[in-house]
Amino acid sequence: MKHNMVIVGGGIGGLAAALACSRQGVFSGQGQGGLRLLEQAPAFGEVGAGVQLGPNVTRVLHGWGLQQELSQVAVFPERLEVRSAMSARLLGTLPLGTQALARYGAPYATIARQDLHALLREAVVRTGAVDIALNTRVASLARHEEQVRLITQEGQELEADCVVGADGVWSALRRQLMGDGAPRVTGHLAFRAMVLQSSLPPAIRSQVVTAWMGPQFHAVQYPVRGGEWLNVVVIVHGALAGDPTAWDHTANAGELRVRLANAGGPLLDLVHAIDDWRLWALSDRPPMRSAREMALGRCALLGDAAHPMRPYLAQGAGMAIEDAQQLAASLQALQGDTPAALAHYAAARWQRNARVQARAIRNGQVFHLTGPMRLARDAAMGLLGEKLLDLPWLYGYALASRP
Repeated sequence: MKHNMVIVGGGIGGLAAALACSRQGVFSGQGQGGLRLLEQAPAFGEVGAGVQLGPNVTRVLHGWGLQQELSQVAVFPERLEVRSAMSARLLGTLPLGTQALARYGAPYATIARQDLHALLREAVVRTGAVDIALNTRVASLARHEEQVRLITQEGQELEADCVVGADGVWSALRRQLMGDGAPRVTGHLAFRAMVLQSSLPPAIRSQVVTAWMGPQFHAVQYPVRGGEWLNVVVIVHGALAGDPTAWDHTANAGELRVRLANAGGPLLDLVHAIDDWRLWALSDRPPMRSAREMALGRCALLGDAAHPMRPYLAQGAGMAIEDAQQLAASLQALQGDTPAALAHYAAARWQRNARVQARAIRNGQVFHLTGPMRLARDAAMGLLGEKLLDLPWLYGYALASRP
């Protein structure tokens, strides 16, 4: 079976790539099988809890015509608060809401990961331009000058002008394409929960983004689903007793409560009010070093398959969505020369992604400081809060559409 483009992976990155390329008419009218998306799961679903979307990301979603759909399922918090996890003292504040919209031309949003995935999936289906194949896993890949050949575990053979790997942190396509080994396990564990706010005591309900900084741990909470639910993630140091490639493990609420026993009242109250937690071991790769890590010939990598990052800048999904828009723009600008288009995509994106990866690593170190360094951090946040928290280089980013 011959196709113009095959996207491997039906998560946020893969769906975003399919939507961006179909919207911009990439490969349309070229006589092959158009765009095909392969998802290994037997049914669409999305693990995880919540996602923060900076103005750099909502700007792209609005450009794809999804402003109304996003407004129906997301929350647009008025501010970000940074607090001491030990004393609950307010350390710094970043206005969001109308101020973010005025400064960057797009809002700051928080959304349940399942809702973002469903929003993208429905938009892809509406295009009528993407052939979606579930329960399909790629077994092998062979690159040739004029095409890429894929063989699935089900024995199906596919030929494509362009193949995009969007199959996540533990990308099988990357392993075959780059041969650069497995991601590294960070030594950090994420306890995640989503809870109905009506089930919480009124004093700990919230409609803002709050980051709690503690010694060797931190927590983040924010509203989702119209503010009716609260997403909570607590990240601690430790190793997982289980398969690190598995995204979802049942967590012991008692273990988390013991780890945070010295935390301040409001955070401890929140942790004690939630009984059901899921556990992820966090993995990443070092910051990208060259465009080669994103494209080779007629194959490209996107999102976590290319640049898995720690969640301490809240930009993992955002970078995948930016990647998708740049991929479509590069392919449209250089139609007829797929290798050149993918090379342009990689050149336009790798340094941006490397910077975000590096900043996320640094943030994690700052969030988890101990002793005198923690006190110095808190003091600096009190003096320079908004200047430290606002990131024009991140939120004001514009894609490079032309070579």
